[in-house]
Parts: sequence; C-alpha cells; structure tokens
Amino acid sequence: MSLTFIFIGITVALSIYAWNNYSVMDKWIMNPYAVQRNGEYYRFLTSGFLHADYGHLFFNMLSLYFLGRNVEYYFAYLFGESLGGIYYAVLYLLGIVVANYPDYAKHKNNSSYNALGASGGVSAVVFSAILIAPTVTFLVYVIPVPAFIYGVLYMYYSFYMSKRNMDNIGHLAHLAGAIFGIAFTLILKPTLLLSCIAQISDFVRNIFG
Repeated sequence: MSLTFIFIGITVALSIYAWNNYSVMDKWIMNPYAVQRNGEYYRFLTSGFLHADYGHLFFNMLSLYFLGRNVEYYFAYLFGESLGGIYYAVLYLLGIVVANYPDYAKHKNNSSYNALGASGGVSAVVFSAILIAPTVTFLVYVIPVPAFIYGVLYMYYSFYMSKRNMDNIGHLAHLAGAIFGIAFTLILKPTLLLSCIAQISDFVRNIFG
C-alpha cells in the first residue's frame, strides 16, 4: 500500500482523535518551552500529525495526496520499492522535525507558544516534486502556474510573511521544510540539479523561442 495513503490515514485519524481528547492535543502539540524544559523532543514529530481544524487538515492532506504519490513512485523507480519507501518516509517525517526547529529556537522561552500541522513535511515533499519535475503545472487559485515559478513565489512569500508576523501561520516551518526537501532530494540524487535546470531552460526556450 502507498505510504502516502498511510500517512494521510494516520494523520486524519490522529487529528480527529486529538480534537476530541484535549489531553492528547496538549501532550503532542509543538510547545518549544515544554521541549526545552522537560526534554519532550517527541513533540517535534507528533505535532505533525495534529491539525487546527478540518480546513487545515484538508489542504495539507490534499497537497500530500497529489504530489506525495509522484515523489514516492520516483523514489521507488530510482532506489527500488523498499529503499525508495524508506527514503520517502524519511523525507516526509524528518521534514516535519526539521521544519519545527526554527520556531523552537525562536520560542523556546515562550510557554504560551504552540504549533501544529504537517506543513513542514508536506513542504518537503512538494519541493522534492518540484525538483524532480519543475515544469509541470500547479493550479494556484485555479490559475495554472509552472511548478518552479510556484516554488519561487512560495519561498519568497514564506520568507516575507515570517518577517511580518501578521498571522498564526508557521511560515518559517514552511520555508524550512521546503529547503530540507530540496537538500535531502539532492543528497539522494545530485544529478537532479542539472536535470532541473535543463528542464527549466527547455521550458523557457520553448516559450520565448
């Protein structure tokens, strides 16, 4: 069975379970202060299986559903089913952990700060997919956008909004997850960088002649 479907199923089940069991939500959510004070490092990962509401859960899992399968299949093609599956799981799960670190470093003395969601892991998968196939079309508010352009805009927006601090969205986590996804994929397959550049060059050449 696809690991993408397994991750989605577990995340949906645990998110709904935590909504109905506040003690679980309180124990698993990312609270940097609790991590530092009590050594509860498991929160780096467990917070990625919790979501604030159905909308938050739906959009994260929808992105994982559409792009996760592509990355999973590509890894299986490159490394074989077993090893490819392990690499894909590491990409997603470690993406969640790495994405939590910037907020941990920033808020570890703030007992009231909490964060949750799979966005870091999803961002890692999304940017791995962009690296593999940078010219496929993403729909952004029903507007077709090449994946590599979406990636540039996404990273700029995440960086900009992380500086503005205007909402409760973990923009730093999104940015960290995206960077990790690119780095991890390139470590596995360094030649993807040249392939990505070549695909973008061909795309631009075809448009502008």
